[in-house]
Amino acid sequence: MQNANLITLSQPRSAASEAYRSLRTNLMFSSVESPIQTLLVTSAARDDQKSVTLANLAVTFAQSGNRTILVDADLRQPKQHEIWNLDPKLGLSRMMMNDGAIGDPPLQATAVAGLEIICAGDLPPNPADLLGGQRMNEIIAALKQRADYVLFDSPPVLAATDAALLGIKLDGVMLTVRAGETRRDHTAQARQALERVHARVVGAVLTDAPRENQFAY
Repeated sequence: MQNANLITLSQPRSAASEAYRSLRTNLMFSSVESPIQTLLVTSAARDDQKSVTLANLAVTFAQSGNRTILVDADLRQPKQHEIWNLDPKLGLSRMMMNDGAIGDPPLQATAVAGLEIICAGDLPPNPADLLGGQRMNEIIAALKQRADYVLFDSPPVLAATDAALLGIKLDGVMLTVRAGETRRDHTAQARQALERVHARVVGAVLTDAPRENQFAY
């Protein structure tokens, strides 16, 4: 059963779906000198629809003919398996613990041609240590060989160090900001935390905003 949050599939001609496509285009051409192949989508101190935003963004990347892998690297409160109705046990934690899984990653197919998902898997006791380690570098490199774009979900920046540790390994980080919900000071603190470790913050997405302001980038 298709998740209603996947508006790019349920309402492909809607203004929101078009906004996701515009966001995809902006990301693809944001920097000719430093193109983005790997991207982290996160939030400040709460979920703020980061996982749903990433899922819809991944759809648009795949629909434009790009091989796309979405990785649920939120090893604390993963959501992608719920959004896509997939087996949560087949996931990133297996790649971290099993040498053979790097060469044969636990990819799960979706109804969208060209889009595959790696769920979080069994939740480890030490997510930050795993995401910040050398093994994660090897996983990222292996996935880049399999896709044009690799998109990552993570816990909120201020909730744990996971986002910062993963963000410095990727080409860019994008923050989701929920209109009327996300605190301005939290957004500023999150950006500062990412920039402090030299993660490349490429922009922010405003969700739940009036239509004329939605998806500012």
